[in-house]
Amino acid sequence: MADEAKAKGNAAFSAGKFNDAVSHFTDAINLAPTNHVLYSNRSAAYASLNKFSEALSDAQKTVELKPDWGKGYSRLGAAYMGLHNYGDAVSAYKKGIEIEPNNEALKSGLADAEAALARSSRPRAAPGASPFGEAFGPEMWVRLASDASTREFLQQPDFVKMMQDIQKSPNNLNLYLKDQRVMQALGVLLNLKFQTRGAEEDAEMPSASDGGSPERKRPAAADAEPVKEEKRPEKEPEPEPEPMDVPEEEKEKKERKAKAQKEKEAGNAAYKKKDFETAIQHYSKAIELDDEDISFLTNRAAVYLEMGKYEDCIKDCDKAVERGRELRSDFKMIARALTRKGTALVKMAKSSKDYEPAIETFQKALTEHRNPDTLKKLNDAEKAKKDLEQQEYFDPQIADEEREKGNQYFKEQKYPEAVRHYTEAIKRNPKDPKAYSNRAACYTKLGAMPEALKDAEKCLELDPTFSKGYTRKGAVQFFMKEYEKALETYQEGLKHDPQNQELLDGVRRCVEQINKASRGDLSPEELKERQAKAMQDPEIQNILTDPVMRQVLVDFQENPRAAQDHMKNPQVMNKIQKLVSAGIVQVR
Repeated sequence: MADEAKAKGNAAFSAGKFNDAVSHFTDAINLAPTNHVLYSNRSAAYASLNKFSEALSDAQKTVELKPDWGKGYSRLGAAYMGLHNYGDAVSAYKKGIEIEPNNEALKSGLADAEAALARSSRPRAAPGASPFGEAFGPEMWVRLASDASTREFLQQPDFVKMMQDIQKSPNNLNLYLKDQRVMQALGVLLNLKFQTRGAEEDAEMPSASDGGSPERKRPAAADAEPVKEEKRPEKEPEPEPEPMDVPEEEKEKKERKAKAQKEKEAGNAAYKKKDFETAIQHYSKAIELDDEDISFLTNRAAVYLEMGKYEDCIKDCDKAVERGRELRSDFKMIARALTRKGTALVKMAKSSKDYEPAIETFQKALTEHRNPDTLKKLNDAEKAKKDLEQQEYFDPQIADEEREKGNQYFKEQKYPEAVRHYTEAIKRNPKDPKAYSNRAACYTKLGAMPEALKDAEKCLELDPTFSKGYTRKGAVQFFMKEYEKALETYQEGLKHDPQNQELLDGVRRCVEQINKASRGDLSPEELKERQAKAMQDPEIQNILTDPVMRQVLVDFQENPRAAQDHMKNPQVMNKIQKLVSAGIVQVR
């Protein structure tokens, strides 16, 4: 947000990190391009970097956005001063004074600009004039403010008064040479390094340029002689950096935000203690103080959720989402509000349709942020909706009617129509094994063997004693040429109904097919087809890959005595029989 970027820029400027300050103010301007204060602050940062052209551009933009603001003309005058356009600087300061006649910064800037303008137009000083006159010109304050060793002195009224007196009359310098601050300032202004020490004290005052290393003693500050160094390149004059502009309304805003955070903390504490009414009061107060933090709304929504006030919870969540999008809040916060709303909708759901808005809300939350908790809530809601739909749809009487309609179509050999009615019967009563059995018969007639097998197995799952289910399953397996499995199914059915003729006939047909393979009566095509099908059977694959069975098969071919021993083992013989039935092994 622009306020955050501005605050970072102010902090960087105060720390002397002017490049960082420019970067942060630029970010803030991108977010709030009509805020005149941001251009003013960046102008000051550019001036501190001696980038006076950029400072001038920002100052002009400031005046354009806020032509009745004196500070803008102060920035404009400072930029012109840095560019040595003293005439324009004078005009800028005068324009600012017309708007704010009592602005001391503008008055001081005007005086410096006029002095600089006069100085630039008059001839050089005659011989015999003060050798330090040039040092105390209009650029004096700028240079003192830009040097770290003298910047703090400008906050001291007595020092400022002395320097003003020296500026008016450079010959008065001798009156203040005993003050170490004046000597320090003189060194900065002349690009020289002085070693200063008071007569009555032994402390050293390091120069700004030497890093504080001590030098040889001098008898007194008054007798101090300049020690010439290699002169630094003359710096361009730069305007005195001014404090960042913090309007009164912004200060109040920060105070409100701080108070709002305290209210939130108090609300959190009350929530943990289950003191929901108190928590509501604190969160509500926080919302009044700061409407730019949607966590206050989501927290209050959580309290309403705990209290069972679902409508209030939903209202707060909707407000949080709307406000969050306006403020471009973190997508996780918006997702949290949507998830909380979805939870409230689930709590309110009384029918399967009531779950639809909750499911939609959870899906929206996941588009904002894919949170595992939200995903679980979505899955639970979808499952609850499906279960409730089945409960709402359950009607055994209608199920019987639909099954009878299916039976009629089955007799007429209209199998697709029969399937449709059997399916409706299953929806109306999912616990009826007869509907599954009948639909399995339809699928068998239609050649949909996998679907028929699935229905037959579901029928037996619902009623393991239902003989019709075994005949359906056995028939499907027989048509799929899985004779061994079909035989097992028929035999299992006979345990429950030993006299069932369909089951007995099924056993007879399976035995005939199995013996046919044992006798070698299969045609080459039938044998090839049966072998290919058998090789896809996991059970046959396990038998063939079993090391013991592999040795048994070798013994049957090469060692008749060992084969006779193997035939005494029922498990081995059962597996051999399966291989014979599958056409993998032939007995001759």
